[in-house]
Amino acid sequence: MISITEKTLQDLQFPTILETVAEMCNTEIGKEKAMLISPFRHKDELLTALSMTSEYQSSFQNNNALPNHGFESVSNELKFLAIEDSFLEGTGFRKIATISETTNTLLQFLKKFDDYYPTLSQKAASVEYNKDINIRIDEVVDKYGEIKDTASPGLLNIRREMNDVRAKVNQSFASALTHNNSLGYLDDIKESFVQNRRVLAVLAMYRRKVKGSILGTSKTGSIAYIEPEATLKYSRELGLLEYEEKEEIVRILRNLSSMIRPFVEMLANYQEFLSDIDVIAAKAKYAVRINGIMPAITDERRLFFREAFHPILLLTNRQKKQPVYPQTIELSQEKRIIVISGPNAGGKTISLKTVGLLQLMLQSGMLIPVHERSETFLFDRILTDIGDNQSIENHLSTYSYRLKNMNYFLKKCNNKTLFLIDEFGTGSDPELGGALAEIFLEEFYHREAFGIITTHYSNLKMLANDLPHAINANMLFDEKSLEPMYKLVLGQAGSSFTFEVAQKNGIPFGLINRAKKRIEGGKVRFDKTIATLQKERSKMEKTSQTLKEEETKAREESKRLEETNVKIRQKLESYQELYDQNQKLIYIGQRIDDIADKYFNNKNKKDLIGEFLKLVEIENSKRKKATTKEVKAKEEQKKKVVEEVKVQVEEIRKEKKERKLKAQPIEKPKPVLKIGDRVRMIDGRSVGTLDSIEKNKAVVNYGMFTSQVSIDTLELVEAKKK
Repeated sequence: MISITEKTLQDLQFPTILETVAEMCNTEIGKEKAMLISPFRHKDELLTALSMTSEYQSSFQNNNALPNHGFESVSNELKFLAIEDSFLEGTGFRKIATISETTNTLLQFLKKFDDYYPTLSQKAASVEYNKDINIRIDEVVDKYGEIKDTASPGLLNIRREMNDVRAKVNQSFASALTHNNSLGYLDDIKESFVQNRRVLAVLAMYRRKVKGSILGTSKTGSIAYIEPEATLKYSRELGLLEYEEKEEIVRILRNLSSMIRPFVEMLANYQEFLSDIDVIAAKAKYAVRINGIMPAITDERRLFFREAFHPILLLTNRQKKQPVYPQTIELSQEKRIIVISGPNAGGKTISLKTVGLLQLMLQSGMLIPVHERSETFLFDRILTDIGDNQSIENHLSTYSYRLKNMNYFLKKCNNKTLFLIDEFGTGSDPELGGALAEIFLEEFYHREAFGIITTHYSNLKMLANDLPHAINANMLFDEKSLEPMYKLVLGQAGSSFTFEVAQKNGIPFGLINRAKKRIEGGKVRFDKTIATLQKERSKMEKTSQTLKEEETKAREESKRLEETNVKIRQKLESYQELYDQNQKLIYIGQRIDDIADKYFNNKNKKDLIGEFLKLVEIENSKRKKATTKEVKAKEEQKKKVVEEVKVQVEEIRKEKKERKLKAQPIEKPKPVLKIGDRVRMIDGRSVGTLDSIEKNKAVVNYGMFTSQVSIDTLELVEAKKK
């Protein structure tokens, strides 16, 4: 049975978490429930709650988002409906219909997608699906909460008669208005409304001449508001019909209330279900904000929070755009107690609170901001002694209060307890208080409780070093600036840097030396040794970080060079193959040139054909009959090589062009080309003479041949000499 006190919740600022979660609820009932979240007493209930939150969180990423669960509270309506012979107004029934429709839609959705949301579907399975409530209410009440004309035959007839009478009222009033206006009895405004009735605005001097009922006068008395006699008759008839309408509506609402009354308990369950879903949704939204996950929960006695963030600090610093430093903390059967030491403002208390708050949140069914490989188990109790514990109400000093707290710890502490104590042993004489704190720590140790304490007492640091299953830890400080690095390191006690911090804050060196002489030399040497070791640890930490960064860079560079080497090797092989083919073609070309030269001299066709056949046979003897597959592969290889060469040529041309553009940043106006000008292609080398220009085409004479190209691709080399 899990039992965690209100004091622990306050010490770890759990109510602040609940306030943030409550703000994310859609409903007032959901907000009230969120503020009442507390650690679960049974493991099965906790695992179910965590699974539901995790499933709802996953709905934000997949395509099957959960439907709306918002609703207006119907608590008052249900209380009123439970009273015999009572009836609700149309707006109350509309709220009931909405909550019923929302619940049934959600129940259908979870039934359809139970593979995605198994735990939420299991919760929904306990709620009854029922459409009767909506059907019955929709027959009577429209979407605006008004009673429909078709709610009963009697109401339909009454409203038809009312419409007819209203038409007669308007007709008779219009006739009276026209008649009296033509006689000049009416004021400029002609008509008005008094007591919700349409009246004529008659000038006071003519009020006796207009037949009807005077319903009032203007402030000055110059106008009398008269309802015409003909209209008055129909107005009375309309009033009777309105009374009948109200009576019929009351009868209809009483009948509807009687029909819905048996569903009161079901509707209460609907509201409870939707408000629970609202809290689960708020937990999921909060988890998204803090990057919360569900770590592994095991039966093994091990707490391992990797890269854990304090959730309140995370959101606060994110808003301020300040960095937040995660901590990695492990407690196990072999390392049950961690004693954190070091100077103030280094993050000791935050590290201690982070563990306690995250464990508390997890045991309350909330996801926590840790690495996915984190794991923990469940504690029956979390005991805390954090902050200023002076009790003004009970007239107790800080130390007396802490002793009472320690007494409570001794009564409740066992092997399923996590205790968190900040500034352990303070509040009394350092020698005596430290000795008593040492005894308390030994007692907690022998009871196999898990715990984290922060302290400045050297005897507690030494005790943690002596106990096999306890471990020292410190918060790293920069050895030069004495600024905190906010990183917890296990395995070594931390110096308080008392004299170093004093010197940094301008305390005269002489006074610091006098203070050193007042205390035992052994303590100074001990603290100095710890400080030196801590400085070395900080240096090693920095060096390790630098080496890791350099190693990463070296790996990336090595990988890049390896890729470059492979590409170069492939290019060399392609070039070699291309070179061999070209050499072969050059050799054949030379042989053909020799044969042609010989034929030129002797004109002997027989020798020519013989020599040519001999050349072909020699070349064919070197060839091997290739299969279709090999021929195809060879062709593809040739194409690939040619494509690679083309790409490389294009890259070279592009680079040249870019270099040229950089070298000539100011673009000169392009000269107008004329016939006779010496020109060349923009990307070429050959220079020719411009023979003719027709539209956008130009003919360039290169001596051996002419070429027709677009005039935009040409550049001027030398203008025609005059």
